[in-house]
Amino acid sequence: MTPRTPPVWLAVGGAVTVGVLTAVQARINGQLGVRLEDGLVAAAISFGSGLVLLIVLSVALREGRLGFAALRDGVRSRAIPVWMLAGGAAGALTVATQGLAVGLIGVSLFTVGVVAGQTVSGLALDRIGYSPAGPVAVTVPRLIGGALALAAVGIALVGDGLADVPIWMLVLPLAAGIGIAWQQATNGRLRQRVGTALTATLVNFVGGTLLLVVAAVIHVAVTGAPAAFPAEPWLYAGGAIGVVYIFLSAVLVSYTGVLLLGLGAVVGQLITSVLLDLVWPAPAGPALFQQLAMVAVALVSVLIATWPRRAR
Repeated sequence: MTPRTPPVWLAVGGAVTVGVLTAVQARINGQLGVRLEDGLVAAAISFGSGLVLLIVLSVALREGRLGFAALRDGVRSRAIPVWMLAGGAAGALTVATQGLAVGLIGVSLFTVGVVAGQTVSGLALDRIGYSPAGPVAVTVPRLIGGALALAAVGIALVGDGLADVPIWMLVLPLAAGIGIAWQQATNGRLRQRVGTALTATLVNFVGGTLLLVVAAVIHVAVTGAPAAFPAEPWLYAGGAIGVVYIFLSAVLVSYTGVLLLGLGAVVGQLITSVLLDLVWPAPAGPALFQQLAMVAVALVSVLIATWPRRAR
């Protein structure tokens, strides 16, 4: 029996949840980076803890064991190409950016850069049919929705709030957004091959952890050991949160396409980031009125992009 396609509102709600979790993870990893005075070590801890959790789940659950067997057989027979295992590289870049920048610039400004990257990358990937959903036409509503998402980014650039922010802190979130869109599509394709999002998420965390551990070791060798590890348990929850939202993304992208998943996640990220920055201000970032305007424009962009369209 063919699985039923979930309603659009449910798929978009899941995408928004992905964004909420992404913003919370960004703030936790950013704070851990500040406390350790080393964003790369913080990122390696976050991804590594998520990997441990996924290994336990993959061994304990029948779905995980079957998925790993399918992965092994697919790699051996070359039915699963090597590039399909590379989603962890984008995840590593995202978590490293969180650890390096969010503690200083705040979640809202981080999200602004991610929005720009996801929007442009999502439109391109959907147009060429890279996601498991197949080719998705760049219709007028989707194009307007993407343009409005970029307009939300432009709002944050008004004024002098970014004058003291290093340029690399703006470029890294942009690159992370481009990578996130590609990662979501790649993990979705891998999920189709192995039959479970659990194994696709495990592959993502294995690759990302390896990259981040190597980067952290090199950084520590050059700059010295990080500060003392904080005792608060919640500072180490970023990995578990990442497991949940990457798992959700791998499931949802088959129904939404890359752009719609990205736009829904943007709404969740922006709303949550504004709330987080209100109760937990960062040294830099847009003013409150700019943050509220960004959220409003991003909400409109998703409403337009999800306007009922003809079935393909």
